[in-house]
Amino acid sequence: MKKIKCSFFFLGAFLLLGAFTFAVLDHYEVTKDFSIEFKSKDPSGSFKIMEGDIDFDEKDLAGSNFDFKIDVRSISTGNGMMTKKAQTPEWFDSAKHPYAKFKSTKVEKKEGNLYNITGNLTIKGITKTVTVPANYSKAGSKITFKGTFNVNRIDFKVGKKSTAVPDIMKVNFEIPAQGK
Repeated sequence: MKKIKCSFFFLGAFLLLGAFTFAVLDHYEVTKDFSIEFKSKDPSGSFKIMEGDIDFDEKDLAGSNFDFKIDVRSISTGNGMMTKKAQTPEWFDSAKHPYAKFKSTKVEKKEGNLYNITGNLTIKGITKTVTVPANYSKAGSKITFKGTFNVNRIDFKVGKKSTAVPDIMKVNFEIPAQGK
């Protein structure tokens, strides 16, 4: 009799566990055809090396996560001397701080396919909270986030305040990611 009760207990527990469904976020890895460009009156340029992961589900934004690392040594301004200067301690100090990083803390749906992705942006060891508006699109197992936001370079001690280089840099991005 004990054996039958024990079997029913385990069968019941198994069925109860099976009744619960677990939401698993879709996992994506950033692909090589990304684009990160910065623009101002002068200078402008792009970063050529970035890696990252996105855990994203439109129905579970609280569990969604964006985690990116940009290799600042991959900066290209289109001018060899400017590109080299961008690596110096005055600007990105790539020897001490080879990566700029972004880690999301909150994802909010706005209207249509627009999302606000709030997170910690770290440049030169300085971390600031930023909100990045991004348009989302999906085609099969590939997703893309695309948008524009501003960064005050002085907040991150990238260069010194001057009349020659604007404080505010406009950052345009397109980040495609492949499902894994």
